[in-house]
Amino acid sequence: MIKCGVDIVKVERLDAIDSAIRARFIQRVFTPLEQAQLGAQSDALAGVFAAKEAASKALGTGIGRVTWQDIEVIHAESGEPELRLHGEALRTAVARGLSEWAVSITHDGGLAVAFVVAQS
Repeated sequence: MIKCGVDIVKVERLDAIDSAIRARFIQRVFTPLEQAQLGAQSDALAGVFAAKEAASKALGTGIGRVTWQDIEVIHAESGEPELRLHGEALRTAVARGLSEWAVSITHDGGLAVAFVVAQS
């Protein structure tokens, strides 16, 4: 079985958020490790946000029962993004037999796009 998800985010949406709201948004959506890797870079945050959305679509759940922090996108030394699942996302993936994941993130023209593929 193969599942996929894709998402696109306008980077400027993150730039336009009030600083107090932005800080709460970052705390709610991104894990501590993601925050350490991404800092406050809107383009990087938008790419990982899109990857989390795409992964939730590949899981078939969307965000809700599966939370933002259940899906973690870590960048290897090479810069390659890697998907890590926790909590309900991991339980859902196991229940659906999805054990292999690939994620790709790109940026162009003020947009961040992510594509996620999962297979059993």
